[in-house]
Amino acid sequence: MLLEVIAVSVSDVRDAVRFGADRIELVTGIGEGGLTPSAGLVEGAVKVAGAVPVNVMIRPHARSFVYDEFDLAVMERDIELVRRAGAAGVVFGALTPGGEVDAYAVKRLVAASAGLDATFHRAFDEARDLFEALEALSAFPSISRILTSGGLAPAPRAMPRIRELVDAAARTHLRILAGHGLTPEGLEAFVRETGAAEVHFGSGVREDGTFRTRIDARKMAVVRGALR
Repeated sequence: MLLEVIAVSVSDVRDAVRFGADRIELVTGIGEGGLTPSAGLVEGAVKVAGAVPVNVMIRPHARSFVYDEFDLAVMERDIELVRRAGAAGVVFGALTPGGEVDAYAVKRLVAASAGLDATFHRAFDEARDLFEALEALSAFPSISRILTSGGLAPAPRAMPRIRELVDAAARTHLRILAGHGLTPEGLEAFVRETGAAEVHFGSGVREDGTFRTRIDARKMAVVRGALR
């Protein structure tokens, strides 16, 4: 079982690594759903993380997951800067106005991130049909996983759908990274019911359940215990 933890600062990265995270998702603008962090933040995170991989959000704005040529050029440049900073991977997603995976945009982002680990983020949950979207993403061998809550609701409310997505992904090279609304106390049952092999925590492992506070060692210990 793999545990990914959201970090919004270098101190978050330090704490997440110390408390047992297997991978970091580095973001800024968390109140807007996550945006691309600065080059300085990426460099600092990579330095503190040591051997733990840091995957960086590539999202130029919070308006939507539909991107024009200007947006894509910004994203390609950000991926180049992330690569130079030493990050292990990138996290991106792109949809058409009709709610399908934007194959043109994904091709460009995949090409820009060649050699980096790639996650398709929760833009996936806004797709018109999740299983069609999964099939479309399976055409990109360099995308490792899909971050999903099984739709727009929190993941614990979509366990049957997540199980279906895990089963569908098993017929491809993709892995399902389950996240959004997970709690330490409910994790063991969630994993048992969904079969998810990777889980993603954000506010659920914070001291007061929000990003205003630090990562909580006790909550992280409960999560690690549930993943044994």
